[in-house]
Amino acid sequence: MSHLLITASPLALSTTGLVSYLQGLFGPLFLGIVGIVAIFFLFTREIIRFVQFLVLAIAIAVVFYTPGIVQTIATGIAHALGVH
Repeated sequence: MSHLLITASPLALSTTGLVSYLQGLFGPLFLGIVGIVAIFFLFTREIIRFVQFLVLAIAIAVVFYTPGIVQTIATGIAHALGVH
């Protein structure tokens, strides 16, 4: 009996649709949680906490929906500090 050795090139893991899948999965969940917490802060009349939470939620949403902005900000900070 002859044995055949079949070699195949290893399949690379494709992540092309991963970002859009995660955004579609966690996006509505994130917005729902933000809405519930915002309503809670408004009903308890904690306006300062509401504004702080809103700013933080916007910052997280920007990083989540535009992941390339982290590299841009890091490069800008490095250039501003004189690090090359």
